[in-house]
Amino acid sequence: MDLIGGKWKLIILWHLLDGKKRFSELRRLLPGITQKMLTTQLRELEDKKIVHRHVYAQVPPKVEYSLTAYGKQLQPVLTQLCSWAKQYGSQEGITISK
Repeated sequence: MDLIGGKWKLIILWHLLDGKKRFSELRRLLPGITQKMLTTQLRELEDKKIVHRHVYAQVPPKVEYSLTAYGKQLQPVLTQLCSWAKQYGSQEGITISK
């Protein structure tokens, strides 16, 4: 569970299911996360081979994050978890987006 545990990793992975994202896109999608925390979480996911970081050789540097084959295998789990959260949230009067 340490691989994807914590407050932000599941949310980061959920957004990466839609495809590649730049760091700034992820920051916009996660308004409560600090730059340092996002960097840390992405590095941990990259170290675990769940997220791929692609750096383009250009100025200014362009970096994109995407799911690896291992990361893509999490899609059914993340989808199931989101479905559960929506069902639980509706019972408790909580709105879950996406």
